[in-house]
Amino acid sequence: MARFKITLEYEGTRYSGWQVQKNARTVQGELIGAFADALGSRDFELMGSGRTDAGVHALMQVAHIEARTQLAPHILRMKVNDKLPADVNVIDIVKVEPKFHARHDATSRTYLYQISRRRTSFGKRYVWWVKDTLSADAMRAACAAFEGFHDFRSFTKDDPEEKSTTVEMQECSLHEFGDLIVLRIQGSHFLWKMVRQMVGIIVEAGRGAMSPAQITQMLRTSTTIPATTTAPPSGLFLEHVRYKGDGPAPPVRPTFRM
Repeated sequence: MARFKITLEYEGTRYSGWQVQKNARTVQGELIGAFADALGSRDFELMGSGRTDAGVHALMQVAHIEARTQLAPHILRMKVNDKLPADVNVIDIVKVEPKFHARHDATSRTYLYQISRRRTSFGKRYVWWVKDTLSADAMRAACAAFEGFHDFRSFTKDDPEEKSTTVEMQECSLHEFGDLIVLRIQGSHFLWKMVRQMVGIIVEAGRGAMSPAQITQMLRTSTTIPATTTAPPSGLFLEHVRYKGDGPAPPVRPTFRM
């Protein structure tokens, strides 16, 4: 048996998220089917670095697979891509140590969220168009309130009794590209719907309906307010999964120009 690290990208619009589900099309399900065809066997384990929700995209998702094969990694990648739909693409496959684990060995994850200030014909799948006037300065102040160690129990549907909701928020920054606002959010790990609920609150701050002090209070108490302002999945991209030894993050770039 050999273990391989898989780096892939996908356009998540047509999928019910990453994780395999019964009676639903998922990215992991497509990947398992493609590897089964390429390997001629289903005797393998494939696990991702984490889940993405329905409609969420990935510029860089990481998974690992343990399987029996004599195929060289670059040949395996070509065979798998031949079987995958056009909206899922394996970028790289490399052989790794048997103990490598895509989820447990990750040191941080980074997401991008794209917000459009105007209606767009070409980017509807990749942005959230907010019709209201947004203050970038107010949104930056809201971002700053999220940075550091906080309890994000108010920003997820995960049960704090079953799973720790304390997260180290390493970066929450705003970048402007004309009519496009791009948020970069990097943390030690993320909870279910946490990023989209954070973005919803940041947009409320941009509208003038939320202050940094109110965000700080949400991080200290339990409230359902973030759930009522959850951003849509269309603008969300898993940008990068980082591991020990990785270099610095590249500059923020939008997925397309408006």
